[in-house]
Amino acid sequence: MHTDDPHLIGRIAAGDKDAMRVFFESHEGPLLAFLKGRGADPQTADDVMQDAMLEVWRSASKFAERSKAKTWLFAIARNKLIDRQRKSSRMSLVEDVPEIVDETPDAEAVMISAADTERVRTCLSKLKPDHLTAIRLAFYEDMSYAEIGEIEGAPVGTIKTRIYHAKKLLLWCLGRR
Repeated sequence: MHTDDPHLIGRIAAGDKDAMRVFFESHEGPLLAFLKGRGADPQTADDVMQDAMLEVWRSASKFAERSKAKTWLFAIARNKLIDRQRKSSRMSLVEDVPEIVDETPDAEAVMISAADTERVRTCLSKLKPDHLTAIRLAFYEDMSYAEIGEIEGAPVGTIKTRIYHAKKLLLWCLGRR
C-alpha cells in the first residue's frame, strides 16, 4: 500500500478505509505525544486524537496541500484540544515528557544516562508551555518553523524566538550541576 500522505488523503477522500487505517497508524504515536505535550492527560489525548482522525476522515476532500498532511492533522488536533479545554474551563499546564529508554547493557552507562535523562526532563518541565511545544515539534517531530507556526497559529518569527529562548534556558539549566 502506498503510504505517501497526500496520496493517502486523496484515497481517504474517496472513502478508502484502508488508507485511513495506514494514515492513522503512521501518525498515532507522534500525535498522542504532541497532545500530551500540550497538557492533555492520556485519556483526553486519546479522545482528541480520535476526534482529529475523524475530522480527517470527514474533511479529507478539503485538504488543499498548502501544508504537509502531518501539519494539517496536528493543527486540527491542536484546535480540538483547545476547544475541549475551553469547554472544561480547566487548563492543565503539566507537561508529560516522554520516557527515554537506554538499552545499554553497561550498568554505569545506564546510571549516567538515567541521571542525564532526569536532568533533561527536569529542565524541560521548567519551560513555559509555548516554549516546550515549539521545542518538541522542532526536535521530536522534525518540523520547520513555518509548520510549527501554522500549528500554533503564530508567526515564524515568534516560533524562532520561542525556540531560541527555550534552547537558551535548557542550556543554562543543564549547565548547572
